[in-house]
Amino acid sequence: MKRNLRSDAQKIFRAAVTAADPTQAVLSHLRLAKDTLIAGRRRYDLSSFNNIYVIGAGKAGTSMSSAIEKLLGKKISDGLINIKDGHLAPLRRIRLYQASHPLPNQNGVDGALQILEIARAAGPRDLVICLISGGASALLPAPTDGLTLNDKQRVTALLLACGATIHEINAVRKHLSSIKGGQLAQAVFPATLLTLILSDVIGDDLSVIGSGPTVPDPSTFADALNILLKYDLLKKIPARALRILQAAKQETPKPADPLFRKSQTIIVGSNRQAMEAAAKTARQLGYKPLVLSTTIEGETRDIAGMHVAIAREVRASGQPLRAPACLLSGGETTVTLRGQGKGGRNQEFSLAAALHLADVPNTLVLSAGTDGSDGPTIAAGAFADTTTLARADALGMNASDFLARNDSFSFFEKLGDLLITGPTNTNVMDVRIVLLG
Repeated sequence: MKRNLRSDAQKIFRAAVTAADPTQAVLSHLRLAKDTLIAGRRRYDLSSFNNIYVIGAGKAGTSMSSAIEKLLGKKISDGLINIKDGHLAPLRRIRLYQASHPLPNQNGVDGALQILEIARAAGPRDLVICLISGGASALLPAPTDGLTLNDKQRVTALLLACGATIHEINAVRKHLSSIKGGQLAQAVFPATLLTLILSDVIGDDLSVIGSGPTVPDPSTFADALNILLKYDLLKKIPARALRILQAAKQETPKPADPLFRKSQTIIVGSNRQAMEAAAKTARQLGYKPLVLSTTIEGETRDIAGMHVAIAREVRASGQPLRAPACLLSGGETTVTLRGQGKGGRNQEFSLAAALHLADVPNTLVLSAGTDGSDGPTIAAGAFADTTTLARADALGMNASDFLARNDSFSFFEKLGDLLITGPTNTNVMDVRIVLLG
């Protein structure tokens, strides 16, 4: 059977994204029975609340808001969600506020301050529904007192460039914020709080997703300083930020804080669901699927080499399964910036994989972000296959040079191998597909 590996990879990726559809994810965990909102195992008598407010942030905020409006309609008193630029949709009760990602901007600050106002206005007989999805950390910037947005942007840029993990980045950001690390829940109290989360974090750690604005924060100021020390950033971050971390005036809310007694948190979607759907579609297309892991992290180039090594083993020995095969993995790798090129971790993954694929016949790699955007580019990811290096050579392009400059976008743009989907309005980390025909 002759296979179109690129077409099959796109179908598998689309299945993963569809499985992470935020609207369906929310509606599968919430239902309304007359005046009772059923959320997981809890029931909320809506007639006992004076107001219902909807707040939050994230790349899936538009779709999640649409689901809440579909369910609750005119019962919603007010709402505001910070979303990524361009992710708009017509809503009736919930306002959408556009902001930038991955680096925060003033729009994000303005929206975050309005969200805090709504939270603080909520009383003991009000219900606050908070919607959090991937990108919420950058889309919900509220610098702590004494810190400027430029300071926050500088710290974030340094952390992104040094190869720090999302857990490490968020531990620092939470302690330079007035909204992250449980502080939004602190603002909501004594109102009742229900948080719905579309997870974009390995292991679905609630304290890390969106920097955990409505859940207890186990990290400390000391942890933040140790992370900056680890990456030699203590002397590089703005002096104001360093002084705030060293002063450690008021810790973020911890698990024992009584304010969380009136709070419920539900994960409505995750990378695992996307992987399961991708594996099902691969099987329907005639491949033997194997999910390597949904929790892969580490340096992008190293992880790419590992994936190709497994593909090579499949070709050589039929282990851990025989071709036609589909190797799948999820999670989120990190890129240490060494050059001034343009790209993202998924395009860099495919470029690094291409360097090892020439001797692995009839094999294709697709790495892409489920949110439809990879780094500061219009691409979701990129394709690489057995022919990539030869086609690049024919155009006078040296793949190793492009990788050294972190310029994966330019490389794949010239080859016509970018995957461009536009915003998907969801985000459950990345999907990596290795197809062996």
